Amino acid sequence: MQKIFLFLEEVFSVISLLLYSGGPLTVILSGGANEGEEETGASQTDNSLILIIFFVNYLFTIFLIVLRWKQVLSLVKKDKYITLLIALAVLSVIWSSMPGKTINRGIAIVGTTLFGIYLASRYSLKKQLELFGWMYGLAVIFSFVFALILPKYGVMGGIHEGKWRGIYNHKNTLGKVISPGIIIFLLLAFDGKKRRWLFWVGFILAFLLLLRSTATTSLINTITLLAACVGFRVLRWSGNSVVPGLISVFSLGGIFYILISANMESLLASLGKDTTLTGRADLWPYVFEMIWKQPIFGYGYGAFWGGVNSPCYYIWQATNWTPPNSHNGLLDLWLHLGFIGLVIFIFGFFIITLPKAVSWLRFSKTSEGYFPLLYMTYMVLANLGESTLMIQNDLFWVMYVATAFSVLNKPEIKRINY
Repeated sequence: MQKIFLFLEEVFSVISLLLYSGGPLTVILSGGANEGEEETGASQTDNSLILIIFFVNYLFTIFLIVLRWKQVLSLVKKDKYITLLIALAVLSVIWSSMPGKTINRGIAIVGTTLFGIYLASRYSLKKQLELFGWMYGLAVIFSFVFALILPKYGVMGGIHEGKWRGIYNHKNTLGKVISPGIIIFLLLAFDGKKRRWLFWVGFILAFLLLLRSTATTSLINTITLLAACVGFRVLRWSGNSVVPGLISVFSLGGIFYILISANMESLLASLGKDTTLTGRADLWPYVFEMIWKQPIFGYGYGAFWGGVNSPCYYIWQATNWTPPNSHNGLLDLWLHLGFIGLVIFIFGFFIITLPKAVSWLRFSKTSEGYFPLLYMTYMVLANLGESTLMIQNDLFWVMYVATAFSVLNKPEIKRINY
């Protein structure tokens, strides 16, 4: 009976991760709507079913946390910065420009964070990586099914006609979600024994999905992460070799950066982009203008980008564009929770979690020891031109919370050929 319960618990975790990734309910309920159709009223998606499912997920998560509340409480006490950030998001309803939205999204971010804490308290980092692998396996399989058999949902029309989006609502969402999955398959393939071939197949298929999505930013991020897999190996060298190795890695990275910067205009043109990063450089001055109006506490969690009756409407009018966010994670966090929230996150990320992630990579001898630092690298890359930071009902926040709390434990010492 206990084995059945443990199996069902893992099934719950994998299905929940797929739900937090954004697929496949959103694209199905939208009827396969494409970019621009929502603006013209051609598509009015009812997300109430998704919200109900998430609420049920929160209840199950709370139930599972209560079953092992002592372990959870002990873990949460080790890193108070995530707790402070979530508390600030909830309290921001007091000064929110749209209290209703802050209440709804505040409940959701609490539930999302609790699920990440549940993963960290229930499973080892190795087991979490396996669960992520199974979730990404389902995402890859279903994405191919949607693209090849149900193209109305799996392939975009309109201005992105022919681009694959799989089980997600946009090609860029597919690219954004699948990018860390490629790294997870790679790490599992190196660590696996019986199912190593399966993870290599997952790696190849996930990369093919990324290419078919033509999400250039995600492709660049993935290539950077693959290069980081090689570069980060320096941290596992012996004490006398680490410093020269790091100098070499940073020198090569600097040369690469200079070459990219010198040829940025032609490179972006070849990728179908421009030097304004598809309007982001025009958007950000207005974002900063709004930040300085509420610099300390922000506009309340989830309250800024709320449509024509929210503060973002000024930016929409000024830019003649209706972006759903500022296309930068730190800027959105500043808008929502002000300078206080920004400082809490930066301190927790760079002062607490990052050194622990480096320690995991350096002192563990397992492939999953690479994951915390690689995922934190991905978070930095993904939030430079997109906003994937502290979003409710979102896979990236779940993975960050789970990783941040997981690295507080000592790494397993086990040598493998990697």
